[in-house]
Amino acid sequence: MAAANGRLMKELAACREEDTSGVQAKPVTEGDLRHLHGTIKGPVGTCYEGGVFQVDIKIPKDYPFSPPKMAFTTKVWHPNISSQTGAICLDILKDQWSPALTIKTALLSLQALMCSPEPSDPQDAEVAKMYMADRAKFEKTAKFWTETYAKPKDEEAAITRVCEMGFDRDSARKALEKHDWDESAAVNELLGGL
Repeated sequence: MAAANGRLMKELAACREEDTSGVQAKPVTEGDLRHLHGTIKGPVGTCYEGGVFQVDIKIPKDYPFSPPKMAFTTKVWHPNISSQTGAICLDILKDQWSPALTIKTALLSLQALMCSPEPSDPQDAEVAKMYMADRAKFEKTAKFWTETYAKPKDEEAAITRVCEMGFDRDSARKALEKHDWDESAAVNELLGGL
């Protein structure tokens, strides 16, 4: 268990390093390495460009010998991602996982999947059918979903609005980050903390 935690800490440090990959992961709760929050920037040149996609990551007890359990919490229109539940159809998250892989490589694989859908092995048959029958309609729908569900919030404006209610900047940012930039939830938490 201690070795697995050491490995996870190293993996998360690698996910925090500034790079151009567009993927990150961090614990949902400080100190809990078994439940992570990942983000993936939509790949440039795809209908997901400009979006930031949230991924829930659960680390099994026998990690790295078993794959992490991942699901999108951001709605995504993609043949290999359930439009309802965020479940992902990707071989490395199932039978092709190797202990040599990491959280970051898994997130990069999800990002690559966004570039190259596999409609012949779908998670969402309706989306796969559209992808194969009418690519233009698929791309238009995927872009709409990206605009609607995955566009980053104006973080500075949200912080300013919460601060205007009498809260300090640091508390406002922490509450907003904790609640995925949901201003109402952040303010409710801050009010409860008074």
